[in-house]
Amino acid sequence: MRSILKTIILVLVMTLSVPVSVWSDTIPQSDQEVTETATTATDSLDDGQLEELVNDTSLIAATPTEAHGFHKSLKTKFIEGNAGFMSLVALALVLGLAFCIERMIYLSLSEIDDKKFIATIKEGLSEKRYDDVITACDKSRGPVPALCRHAVEHIDEDVESIERSLTSYGSVLAAGLEKGCSWITLFIAMAPSLGFLGTVIGMVMAFDQIQQAGDISPTIVASGMKVALITTIFGIIVALILQLFYNYILTKIENLTAQMENTVISLTDTIIATREK
Repeated sequence: MRSILKTIILVLVMTLSVPVSVWSDTIPQSDQEVTETATTATDSLDDGQLEELVNDTSLIAATPTEAHGFHKSLKTKFIEGNAGFMSLVALALVLGLAFCIERMIYLSLSEIDDKKFIATIKEGLSEKRYDDVITACDKSRGPVPALCRHAVEHIDEDVESIERSLTSYGSVLAAGLEKGCSWITLFIAMAPSLGFLGTVIGMVMAFDQIQQAGDISPTIVASGMKVALITTIFGIIVALILQLFYNYILTKIENLTAQMENTVISLTDTIIATREK
């Protein structure tokens, strides 16, 4: 699991660092270099090629300064939104993503081909090869193998006791699948709340500036309103990102829960059929 997390972090770092490194190597470092580059390029073209180059607006749309400017403007807006509250919003995003990644990795590793696995377990139970069934369960991970092993451990009890025991144990395993999800919902609620708190504080700052200046000027009001709007925007964006991951996690939990319910039914029917023989 640690190697997977390291790989994810490395990919994120490479993704964020590549555009900056590429543009820093290609963009001239001074106005003189820009002038010399443009002069050299235009001198090598005739009048027809120069006119075609000027009319080609696609080259202007693809300038690398836009990509470089996006990162710079994003960082600028983040700083302008009051560093204290924006840092809390960023912390909520980082911690929320950490819990989301941990849950996604855990749930992905818990998923198995339940139909094939249950067929193998049913065959072992029918032939009363309980040791082979336990061995197969130990080699697999997830709630389905754990339920099968639990059924074998209580195979000598009556069917109703086994069914109740499997249902109770399944509830425990289902609770384990949802471990950490409450923290994700907390950060989903905290992010916009912090944004709204920044909005209120930005409004208070605007009124304080108006009071100190003794005049309602658009310039004075705009600074406080800008802080208020930026913090709200970033808070909502963080909440939306975490909500997408949370819904994906809930989908995986529902899939595993359905597999567990199917396992309980299949094991109960198999035990009843084996005892009737």
